Amino acid sequence: MSILGIGEEGIAGLGAAARALIGQAELVVGGARHIALASSLIAGERMVWPRPIGDGVAAIAARRGWAVVVLASGDPFFHGVGSLLARHFSREEYRCVPVASCVSLAAARLGWALQEVIVVSCCGHPVGRVAAHLYAGARLMVLSADETTPGAVMALLRARGFGESRVYVMEALGGARERVREVGFGVMPGGIDRLNLLAIEVAGAGNGVGCVPGLPDDAFAHDGQITKAEIRAVTLAALSPRPGDLLWDVGCGSGSVGIEFLRAHPRNRVVAVERDGVRAARARENAAALGVGHYEVVVGEAPGALAGLAVPDAVFIGGGAGDEVIGVGWQALRAGGRMVVNAVTIETEAALFAAHRRFGGRLTRLGVERLDRVGRMHGFRPGMTVTQWRGVKG
Repeated sequence: MSILGIGEEGIAGLGAAARALIGQAELVVGGARHIALASSLIAGERMVWPRPIGDGVAAIAARRGWAVVVLASGDPFFHGVGSLLARHFSREEYRCVPVASCVSLAAARLGWALQEVIVVSCCGHPVGRVAAHLYAGARLMVLSADETTPGAVMALLRARGFGESRVYVMEALGGARERVREVGFGVMPGGIDRLNLLAIEVAGAGNGVGCVPGLPDDAFAHDGQITKAEIRAVTLAALSPRPGDLLWDVGCGSGSVGIEFLRAHPRNRVVAVERDGVRAARARENAAALGVGHYEVVVGEAPGALAGLAVPDAVFIGGGAGDEVIGVGWQALRAGGRMVVNAVTIETEAALFAAHRRFGGRLTRLGVERLDRVGRMHGFRPGMTVTQWRGVKG
């Protein structure tokens, strides 16, 4: 199988070897646009990707031994179908011949250093993902789902206080329909091609979201059920997120701990468990507002709601943990995984002492005082003391 990148210029942008592979192929697979671009070279069977795309992968697998060509936009392993195929076929079964990706072409048009650009895909993902990368001076490239994405991103920039940003709509790069336009925030140009990306030089008075754990409490919508910023920072340090980790956030409340866990690395994942449907919905909204992905919410009460969930690398229990919930979480945890439980009541604290006796680990008392008004003067008002247990499964 040959996985070939093709740009908007079509076969004119392909080398002789790639052209020959298409001409000799018994089956050519791709999007309708890709098939049309290479149509003059195709002599064999044609297949436009079906929905679901997995059916197409199965059809290719059924033709093992055939000369198969899969066409993809630009670099097939950059937000493309290459990585999907690599999960189903061994390296010995395919070769890849890429061409320049749309992001490479965009950087070349604007004179941007590609290694300094943040790329965010909105293809199959909410526009809110852009929010996680907004800070003055950032250079973003946003891969659009369709012609409506530019307007949605512009609205997000305005809402976040970054209305001074320079935004370029770049359409059909590399082909005859290529167009690059700098757009103002007053008027969104009409007739945007469905095949487009945005290049953004972020500027404005908006407040970007900090890089380290312990975001301000008001960064999250909440009803008071939230792990406060200072305790949250210590909790994230105790959870010690690694790239690609899965966290169970049990009794997630506003979702603040899980959301910050996701912000530690884009490959991290969270399954949040919350028995209150209103709070569960609020946690989802907070995740979307802060631009994180891989956030799943299960509405239900632990420990029953934990049954069947994927094996976690870390478990956080922040609300009303008892011996049974802690035991189920510990049993599910993979070897080397971390569990952190915070308690403010003596009943939950007793469960932490029991966990410490049973599993070892570390117990810590955390106290925070914040400045508050006392009549016409000021004083430090203590929050509820938090007892934290951290265990690492051997």
